[in-house]
Amino acid sequence: MLTLPFSAMGCQMLAVLDREDDRAAERLARAPGWFAVWERHLSRFRADSELARLNQADGQAVRVSPTLAAALAVALEAADLSGGLVTPTLLAALEAAGYDRSFSELVPEQAAQPMLPPTSVDWRQIQLDRATRLVTLPRGLRLDLGGTAKGWAANAALRRLSQVGPVLIDAGGDIAVSGAMADGGPWSITIASPFSETEQLGMLQLASGAVATSGRDYRRWRQGGRVQHHLIDPRTGRPAETDLLTVTVVAASCSLAETAAKVALILGSRAGLAWIEARPGLAGLLVLEDGRVVRSRRLVRFLA
Repeated sequence: MLTLPFSAMGCQMLAVLDREDDRAAERLARAPGWFAVWERHLSRFRADSELARLNQADGQAVRVSPTLAAALAVALEAADLSGGLVTPTLLAALEAAGYDRSFSELVPEQAAQPMLPPTSVDWRQIQLDRATRLVTLPRGLRLDLGGTAKGWAANAALRRLSQVGPVLIDAGGDIAVSGAMADGGPWSITIASPFSETEQLGMLQLASGAVATSGRDYRRWRQGGRVQHHLIDPRTGRPAETDLLTVTVVAASCSLAETAAKVALILGSRAGLAWIEARPGLAGLLVLEDGRVVRSRRLVRFLA
């Protein structure tokens, strides 16, 4: 088994190939370069990124790269699935909450900013022609793809690496596997506790698909004396006020798991669990801020 840890998209990555030969090693070594290219297209923190140029188009149609077109399509699909709870239209709200630079550059305490109203731009106003890759944003709208880009990138890397063997991609805790391991068994994936680095809440056995965790336990800071985090509720334009600390979801793809985890966290424990239970392809584990753990009915299929 070959493993390759690296940094990309503001987090720690891990690529694993369950095969050991020169072809596998050569293909695995390419993975950090793929993520670096995707980040140059998709990052809102780089002034020279393709996304930054699109955000400056001011209502004009722009032909974008296949990478940006594909990642934007996933973001719009997530908005459709979530009824707009996970949407790429929240950049202004993220900046108002203080997330105006990469997380590693945020200062611990920031000055208070005026509260923004809920986003007035419907994501359905974004025009994407998939055949021509022409994108038109409503005038004044700027996009943030942070809610879905890691999942899209994990899926893309999985497709490329699976050509040479069974693969696991861990994109900052969003994990996708291409299928069973070389011996036919499932991959073992730990669900970590947000309260202790040494405690685990379960061990998943995943033969295909993905698992993603969304939470308020890591990307958080203080602004005007209040704790802020990066998960914006578009209904308020502010960081979501929820009784959940983290949500872990198992789904068919990393993009779907990532979206579902964010939806459940924004909705809160009762409505979030109901949302997961209403979708047969999903299973979830929800950790409340008071330490309680709630598991969906289908999660037992994946637990060791």
